[in-house]
Amino acid sequence: MDRDPSDDDSVADLSFEAESPVASPAELLEGLPSYDWLQGHGGQVFFPPLETLTRPREPVSWSSVLDHSRVPLVTEEVAREALLSFVNSQCCYSSAAAGDLIIQELRQQTLCRYRLETFSESRVSEWTFQPFTNHAVDGPQRGTSPRLWDMKVQMPPMFQEDTRKFQVPHSSLVKECHKCNGRGRYKCSGCHGAGMVRCSSCSGTKRKARQSRRCHLCSGSGRRRCSTCSGRGNKTCATCKGERRLEHFVQLVIMWKNSLFEFVSQHHLHCPRELLAKARGENLFRDENTMVYPIVDFPLQEISLASQRGISEHSAALASRARILQQRQTIELIPITEVHYWYRGKTSVYYIYGTDHQVYVADYPERYCYGCTIL
Repeated sequence: MDRDPSDDDSVADLSFEAESPVASPAELLEGLPSYDWLQGHGGQVFFPPLETLTRPREPVSWSSVLDHSRVPLVTEEVAREALLSFVNSQCCYSSAAAGDLIIQELRQQTLCRYRLETFSESRVSEWTFQPFTNHAVDGPQRGTSPRLWDMKVQMPPMFQEDTRKFQVPHSSLVKECHKCNGRGRYKCSGCHGAGMVRCSSCSGTKRKARQSRRCHLCSGSGRRRCSTCSGRGNKTCATCKGERRLEHFVQLVIMWKNSLFEFVSQHHLHCPRELLAKARGENLFRDENTMVYPIVDFPLQEISLASQRGISEHSAALASRARILQQRQTIELIPITEVHYWYRGKTSVYYIYGTDHQVYVADYPERYCYGCTIL
């Protein structure tokens, strides 16, 4: 005979499981007087004032820097070798055209790429919990919890993003599980605590339609054991894992982020800018400090303006949510060569960019498809 779900008073009647932390009950906050700043239902972000520039600006002699930076010119031989290397790396490109085309002109240009990296740290506090297994609890009775920015943690290497979580000392409180009301189990939502469900084969009629034999899946009973709870009628509370109590505590979440600002000087070639932004270049200038000064008096005014804009944007974006730990700005020279060639009565172009001679070609003259599979 099926059990009456109301017979078991020790099992909570729940229709769903809590899989993620919820806002901590208001009474928990009362036990943590040092956490009067932890309000609301979401994580709170706290940050100290941004660092200010304390070192004097050091003038840069751009003429001397440019004089010591030389990007080798691309010769016709280098241009052909670069194209052959590119073609051989493509499955459907014929190398015959790369070897036979006639190079008519090489138009070379050197672009400047400005890049600003800002490495910052933000801290978020949030209530969370874990099942209480009668372990030692570090609660307010052991002292006052530190402020978030007073907690000392091991930082990752500069400009390497990471996220870590820490339990705030002296912030733990043990309370009855809010999901199962301290029972540790709850009634199965599949069978409503009965342990048995209607047979899906005969729909509870004990016999299949238009058949005189009894249903072999339920042995003619019309009921089958609930697969959700294996016939027990209840399940272990997923929130407290059956422990009945939870340890609530404040969790510190630290996020280290590396914000990036990039700018490539203007050009009139038809090589995609996204390729030039990733191209390998020759380092011309590098400046790294807690906070860097905007570049001034660079021969290309657009680079100076880009530096000012990048630093301003990062400061404005991070001022309300993070602390700047380190900044790094660089200027690189990116060589690009527009190769004009003739092949079988038609003229066209391809581009060689970067110090490692990457190739971009929009319309290669001999391309075939031999049934390649694109994964």
